Amino acid sequence: MKAYPVNSPEAAARVLAMAMLADGQYSMTEIRALDQQQVPTRLGLTAEAFKSVVDDFCQDLLLANAGQWTGEVDPTTRQQLMGEITDRHLQDLILQQCEALMLADGHLADGEVDLLDALGAAWRRSVLV
Repeated sequence: MKAYPVNSPEAAARVLAMAMLADGQYSMTEIRALDQQQVPTRLGLTAEAFKSVVDDFCQDLLLANAGQWTGEVDPTTRQQLMGEITDRHLQDLILQQCEALMLADGHLADGEVDLLDALGAAWRRSVLV
């Protein structure tokens, strides 16, 4: 998986890419929600740079799974990506954006709820340590 600096805009974008895939696929509804919330700009990225991070992430997932999309991000990868965000304010921004993104289609899928729970648990632990 491509390496990004901790707390970088790209690392944050990759967590949002993971959120986009939490229900097994990303949709135009989610892409429109990203645009409406001005997510790339809020992270300090251009729309093109954000798209590049999402594309690279999807390619990395396919490479890690011999070209097959399993419909979920494995727990080890999920932990790695969450660990790349240590700044409390950035964590809060990402959580807000994940929630808005996931609710854009009007419901939360099980994978989306699981990811939100994992993000909250991981980042609360990092704050307490």
